Amino acid sequence: MKQIVFISGKGGTGKSTMVSTLSILVRNKMLADCDVDAPNLHILLKGKVLKKDDYFGAKEAVIDQSVCISCGLCRETCRFEAISEDFKIMPVKCEGCGACTLVCPREAIRLEEVKTGETFVSSTPRGAFSHAQLDIGAEGSGKLVTEVRKNINDYKRNEQWVLIDGSPGIGCEVIASITGTDAVVAVCEPTKSGQSDLERVLGVAKHFGIPAFVCINKYDLNREVTSEIEEFCRSGGYPVIGKIPFDPSVVKALREFKTPVEADNHAITNEIRKVWMRLTVELNKPEGGLLM
Repeated sequence: MKQIVFISGKGGTGKSTMVSTLSILVRNKMLADCDVDAPNLHILLKGKVLKKDDYFGAKEAVIDQSVCISCGLCRETCRFEAISEDFKIMPVKCEGCGACTLVCPREAIRLEEVKTGETFVSSTPRGAFSHAQLDIGAEGSGKLVTEVRKNINDYKRNEQWVLIDGSPGIGCEVIASITGTDAVVAVCEPTKSGQSDLERVLGVAKHFGIPAFVCINKYDLNREVTSEIEEFCRSGGYPVIGKIPFDPSVVKALREFKTPVEADNHAITNEIRKVWMRLTVELNKPEGGLLM
């Protein structure tokens, strides 16, 4: 089973729209949304939750007030200023480093696991779907992404593909999204900032040895920058497998929770189909696994 992850240097480039469209076009697949900070793929997939679990991905200090002698050593040691004057832990500031537990002379402080998010596995007409939601202000989103990818394996049958809607940016969430996958598709827009973001995210894929491909969305809005992106990709050995034109009707369809397929936008649907066909040829699977 091959895992394909769609990423971008920033949010809003169209990768979720592409994944949701491919979720209709491609057969024998599973789905995952690894953007745990701001997930939205579930809105378009309209699935039914089969399994929901709290995720405990961090630790937090807890002070036993019945033992604490208010000596102040913990406050002096905490570099995050997470302990108040009345010796209570401020959860938003605590990083769970454990330094306070080491200096406490009465062993009044311990580390406890805390809930940092929720994981879900949903049943959709397009296949099993793993996703999650990080709690507000919580740490450990990279760990939560790993849990999302792990959960999908429990529902694996004979699928050929896992389509992953990855996190934007170049941080630990992206690293957790792409590690061990078979290919990365970087979706970008033809702006100077979009070009810079693309170069950085391709650098991450290169660092981890993941084959990377590029799709330029709304390429016709700035053909000059599109040409510069294509030249960069040629020189770096990154195949450009798609150039999707700007179409305002796509936004209108998304407002109605419809993919281009469901909105009968044949032009954009065909371009996304071509992206998949070119990708599968590059991966030596010429059949492509297309439904339509």
